[in-house]
Amino acid sequence: MNRFVEFINTSNEDLAREVISPDAVFHAPSHPEPLRGPDGYLEVIGMMRSAFPDVQWTLEETVTEGDTVAARFTMRGTHDGEFFGIPASGNKISVQAMNFYYLADGRIVGERGQPDLLGVMQQIGALPAP
Repeated sequence: MNRFVEFINTSNEDLAREVISPDAVFHAPSHPEPLRGPDGYLEVIGMMRSAFPDVQWTLEETVTEGDTVAARFTMRGTHDGEFFGIPASGNKISVQAMNFYYLADGRIVGERGQPDLLGVMQQIGALPAP
């Protein structure tokens, strides 16, 4: 997981291929169909970096059972690009994400991610805050 966090914080393609299986399947709320392999994950990271160029994820805690890891992250960044049609606001964001990772042979073979998109949309000014 530490190498994976290094990958998502740097977008390093070589590291992506090291930690993510070519057959990996990722379910992201931003995409109606699953994404596949390192290139699929790089697509999601690219989407996030286009909206939040300084985005960084902090791994807060993990729970592991067998080959499954539950991971809670904090995502921080500055809204300096369009995000789901919302123009850059310059607002800083800090939201949680809860993801489940499935591992095999030391690589990630699947992920189900649940980022706090409502929190992101509120913090960038797209929706009213509570």
